Amino acid sequence: MKVLVTGASGLLGGAVAADLVARGHEVVCFQRTRSGVAGAVDVLGSVTDPAAVERLLVGADQTDGAYGRSDHASTFDGVVHLAAKVSLAGAPDEFVAVNVEGTRTLLDAARRGGVRRFVFVSSPSVAHSGSSLVGEDAGPADPLRAHGDYARTKARAELLALAADAPGFSVVAVRPHLVWGPGDTQLVARIVERARRGRLPLLGHGAALIDTTYIDNAATAITAALGRAEIVHGNSYVVTNGEPRPVAELLAGICRAGGAEPPAWSVPAGVARAAGAAIESVWAIRPGEDEPPMTRFLAEQLSTAHWFDQRRTRLDLAWTPGVTLDEGFARLADSYRTI
Repeated sequence: MKVLVTGASGLLGGAVAADLVARGHEVVCFQRTRSGVAGAVDVLGSVTDPAAVERLLVGADQTDGAYGRSDHASTFDGVVHLAAKVSLAGAPDEFVAVNVEGTRTLLDAARRGGVRRFVFVSSPSVAHSGSSLVGEDAGPADPLRAHGDYARTKARAELLALAADAPGFSVVAVRPHLVWGPGDTQLVARIVERARRGRLPLLGHGAALIDTTYIDNAATAITAALGRAEIVHGNSYVVTNGEPRPVAELLAGICRAGGAEPPAWSVPAGVARAAGAAIESVWAIRPGEDEPPMTRFLAEQLSTAHWFDQRRTRLDLAWTPGVTLDEGFARLADSYRTI
């Protein structure tokens, strides 16, 4: 197939594009900066720019009214949409512009451009209201109950995507959970950096069971969803390694791989939630240069169980993870040794 991948400059988007290239597909990456994916073609732009999306997928140049074909227009068999504003803080209208309206723009252009398969990469947070999730399947996206601007707007976008599913336009939503691996500048790098500075506590006793997803497994699951889209369209799937571990064990594995000591102190979960609420209020007035050190959503994620039943995901997508958590920790450690 010829596949458009949005957001391929990110860790997961780049891994998906690389996996598609390795499988022999023709891949075009669309994002604001170069993806660096060998064998793929980069087209720079943003999903918030309707004219750029139109030129790419339909071939219409809206700047002068001319309708000429670009090298890439109207030839795509599939779209994998990963581009999103992913943050614990930020202006609400920015989340809406990228996550909701950007998805709407891409869906509209893909349908008019003759694309037949569309994979929307979502998040389990779209169905997480803060309580524990124990052996759950993919519940319906719920913008009203989801916590935080990211989760709320991703929920709205997932509903938009699935509502567009129709004969000849097969849409699947895939929700990888807590993706990590070598090169991760978000989750892994922040955990290791804070641990090295002695600023990484456990919330509560660190005993909550949490599912995560090694990067290679998340990428191959998304590729599998693209291949199976015409069979499983209209559905949402949570993707994980299927190896829930206590959060203390997961943090320790990442810390040791990065050469840092695991957290040796703890904060009551209720205190962390209260601190998160206070920090959010301050950030709304005077945003910091980096992500806030704690939010209510982050406190919930680190103190409540959330692991998922993977049987439907593996059966429907004809997919199983190829890298265990322990092997993932070993690969992560290798990557730190080569820095």
